[in-house]
Amino acid sequence: MTKQEAKQKLRRTIRNLENCLSPGYLSASSQAISAHLLAMPDYRNAGTIFCFASVDREVDTWPILREILTSGRVLCVPLCTKAGHMEPRQITALEQLLPGAYGIPEPPAHSPHIHPDEIDFAVLPCVTCDRTGRRLGRGGGYYDRFLSQYRSSAVLLCRERLIREEIPVEPHDCPVPWVLTEQGLYEDGVPARLG
Repeated sequence: MTKQEAKQKLRRTIRNLENCLSPGYLSASSQAISAHLLAMPDYRNAGTIFCFASVDREVDTWPILREILTSGRVLCVPLCTKAGHMEPRQITALEQLLPGAYGIPEPPAHSPHIHPDEIDFAVLPCVTCDRTGRRLGRGGGYYDRFLSQYRSSAVLLCRERLIREEIPVEPHDCPVPWVLTEQGLYEDGVPARLG
């Protein structure tokens, strides 16, 4: 089996598992992950934050997006500009987000572009990951391209029940040093203190 086939198989496995998770668990785990994130010193000290706008059964980031805006910090959200490429774009209100590529909420095309070097902290999605931050995304390469240019703090959000120890990786796959679940923070695979 090739790495690509292994990735596709794992995506199917995780999607099937995710479909079996109860609404109560989805809600409680999202709330716990949000609370943990808000306690992270790197998050609290960040002036410009990049965060994805969640859809469907992903970890709910909308409370995080609201908190960034109400705290007066700069919020940027991904805008898909072409296949496999996205740009961080600043928004000042959640109402600016409208369904874009793949139905994912995106900022308008005229939103200000924020260069990755200007971002202090990034909140990233995954289909699954291991505790060392090797992630499996949806397969478009959007976040790997972003991570190849990004140098500041980043955290992956993943529900504990979706963590896997064996993640098929290829040379272009960029790991993320922090993984945040409802049980807490992992740094390079080791449980870490949040604050």
